[in-house]
Amino acid sequence: MDNIKIGIPRSLYYYYFGYLYINFFNYLGFEVIVSPKTNKKILEDGINNSNDEMCLSLKNYIGHIKYLSEICDYIVVPRIEDYNIDNQTCTNFLATYDIVNNLGDIKLLNYNISVTNRENELKGFMKMGLELGKDKKQIKNAYIRAKIDSSNKKDRLIRENMSKLMSKKTKILLIGHPYNLYDSLIGNPIINYLSNNNIELIYSNLFDENKTNKLSHNLSSECYFKYNKENIGSLELCKSLIDGVIFVTSFPCGPDSLVNELVFRKIDIPFLNIVVDDSDNNTGIETRLESYIDIIKERKKICQK
Repeated sequence: MDNIKIGIPRSLYYYYFGYLYINFFNYLGFEVIVSPKTNKKILEDGINNSNDEMCLSLKNYIGHIKYLSEICDYIVVPRIEDYNIDNQTCTNFLATYDIVNNLGDIKLLNYNISVTNRENELKGFMKMGLELGKDKKQIKNAYIRAKIDSSNKKDRLIRENMSKLMSKKTKILLIGHPYNLYDSLIGNPIINYLSNNNIELIYSNLFDENKTNKLSHNLSSECYFKYNKENIGSLELCKSLIDGVIFVTSFPCGPDSLVNELVFRKIDIPFLNIVVDDSDNNTGIETRLESYIDIIKERKKICQK
């Protein structure tokens, strides 16, 4: 049983729980295989196995599932519904298990998170460990160790992100879900272009989520999407310390299109909204980034006089 291979798709949940997954299964003695960075073949496979109404991020996730299905014994696909009544996830996070389960003969490791139904992360990891034949003590110890490792890494990244707010360079906050920002085809071209133009990048997901969740109420007291609340709350946290903000979303994300539009109408900081689709041509995006950077830098010069 210990020789089985556990697959982790490098998409969606990976950017929230990937480090936790890898360490948890490693501590239990299993081999973990993470799918490679997104490439054109993976994205094309995802698009070909999806329907048109799915957002680009979900299509991408399905492509990573298809890649792993041929080389792994199990693939981790959670169902995440909510973290309480006013901290919901989008329907993709709730439906991914059912979508993937209908793709074919793929053996899945699944768990649920729904605080309103008393289904938490520890219970979910216990369920997966038991399904893999481990005893409760082993599973709990592996989970605690992996959770500490994951928390320590997140704390370090938050400190590094916060320190960038003191930079003398032009500072731009990137607001977006980490599975978009850090994906090699969706967000990386944007990050690389900005970095090559001497921009200090601040990331919306690398703040204390408890603080950003609360601060989001300043922009919307009725938003109930957990990750969107944390994203817009990051803007409230650092708006006086940044020169601009870029919103990055994948087409056609429902929560982003609603929440971001609401925020656009309330902020007075220069912003750029980038919606990425399945086109492989980044020329248009680079042109918009170039113009935006010029505006930000000129505005900064004027403000410093």
